[in-house]
Amino acid sequence: MTKQVLITISGLQLMDGETGRPVEVVTAGEYYQKNGKHYLFYEEAVEGSREHIENRLKIGEGSLEVTKKGLIRTHMVFEKGRKTKTSYETPFGSIEMEFATSKVLLQESEEFMDLQVCYSMEMDNVFLADCSIRVNVKSKNAKDFRLQET
Repeated sequence: MTKQVLITISGLQLMDGETGRPVEVVTAGEYYQKNGKHYLFYEEAVEGSREHIENRLKIGEGSLEVTKKGLIRTHMVFEKGRKTKTSYETPFGSIEMEFATSKVLLQESEEFMDLQVCYSMEMDNVFLADCSIRVNVKSKNAKDFRLQET
């Protein structure tokens, strides 16, 4: 895969049996691979602010780590079959969250990478939502690619 990539991140939360609206972000970013791990870097604009959030995704066998720096600060770990805790720091205060990851599925080729992560989210030991994240990465000149549903 080339260093310059196009990243599409889709997220969905299921709360109280109701499907929320999917959220999708498409952005340019940078990719590299080191020691068998995939790394993605991109900046996220914050509505109503001049500040931005620097994002780093570290993708490994059965895991995703998301690090945010800037207006929002956090380090979230999603590892299949494991429950993890994190502190999500915002300008309005800190939120303690837990994630129980049930699925981490990665498919890749020379020009594409598609990652799907499914997890449940809790705050203060109270269930909030079942969630899924899909990260699709492609070299800037590649044609479309999506992981086959399983």
